[in-house]
Amino acid sequence: MNANEVIAKIENEQLKGELTEFNVGDTVRVHNKIKEGNRERIQIFEGIVIKRQGGSNRETFTVRKFSNGVGVEKTWPLHSPFVEKIEVVRRGKVRRAKLHYLRDRVGKRAKVKESIQ
Repeated sequence: MNANEVIAKIENEQLKGELTEFNVGDTVRVHNKIKEGNRERIQIFEGIVIKRQGGSNRETFTVRKFSNGVGVEKTWPLHSPFVEKIEVVRRGKVRRAKLHYLRDRVGKRAKVKESIQ
């Protein structure tokens, strides 16, 4: 067994079984585990997915929201054990793979049209 096969085997073991289907432009609620000393709690981060990148167990996604008038972005590995679950609040209709242009926009201009399915 060569090194690539060993790496692929380890990566496949780290994949999560079931994942919520979401795309760029969707508004999601990420339930994130946070350790504080010896306690664990879940914090919810809700915002628009502005990008997904990578593949396999290295795939990451970035969520952007406005908090007290300041834009906040957070990036998580999709298969991270700290991501408890991902809820899709609403589906977005976009024509781009990455929504970096939202960084320059505030208020109504930063909205994404809702997809009707």
